[in-house]
Amino acid sequence: MPRDNPDELFDVVDADDQVIGQATRGEVHARGLMHRAAHVFVFNSSGELLLQQRSATKDAHPLCWTSSCSGHLDASESYEVAARRELQEEIGLETDLEFLVKLPAGPETSNEHTALFRATCDDPPSPDPIEVADLRWTALDLCRRELLDDPDVSGVAWLVHPNLRLASIALPDRFPVALDHVAPTVVVEIGVLAVDR
Repeated sequence: MPRDNPDELFDVVDADDQVIGQATRGEVHARGLMHRAAHVFVFNSSGELLLQQRSATKDAHPLCWTSSCSGHLDASESYEVAARRELQEEIGLETDLEFLVKLPAGPETSNEHTALFRATCDDPPSPDPIEVADLRWTALDLCRRELLDDPDVSGVAWLVHPNLRLASIALPDRFPVALDHVAPTVVVEIGVLAVDR
C-alpha cells in the first residue's frame, strides 16, 4: 500500500517554472499538472555513487534503483532546500550540495521541473525504511554495465521516470547536457553521469 501522502501540498507551475497555484500531490499527479522535484547524487571520496532502491510502498516506480535521494518540492520550498530535506529525510546525510542543472517539465519528466545536485560525503547513510528499500555504493563502471544489461537478465530495474534519458552531464566539470527521449534508462559513465528520474 503506497504511503506517499496524497494530500501533500505542491506548487503548480507553468512551463517557465513560475508558480501559478497550489494543489495536492494526488491532484497534481491525477491531472498531470507541472510541479517541481529535486535529485541528489552522492559520491564518496573514492568516486563511488550512492544508489537508492525505492521502497515497495512508493506510489510510483517501487523497488526501482535511482539517484541517492529525490523528492517533490513542498509548496513555497526552493530546490536547494528540498534537496537538503530529502538528503536528511531519506538517507540521513547532511553535506554541501553543488547545483548541476535544472531540467524543464514535460512528458519526459512526468511534468516535473527537476533540479539535479551533486554531493561528496563519506559519512555512512542512515536510510528511512519507509522511503528506501536499499542503498549501495557503486563504482561507475559497474553502474554502466548494469544499466546496459537487460533488466530481465541482470535483475536490476533502473526505471524511475518513463521516457527520460539524460546524457552527458559531466561531473565534476560543468556540464554539457543533452536530452535523448529514446528509452527509459539511466546511463552512468566514468566522470559522466546521465540520470533518469
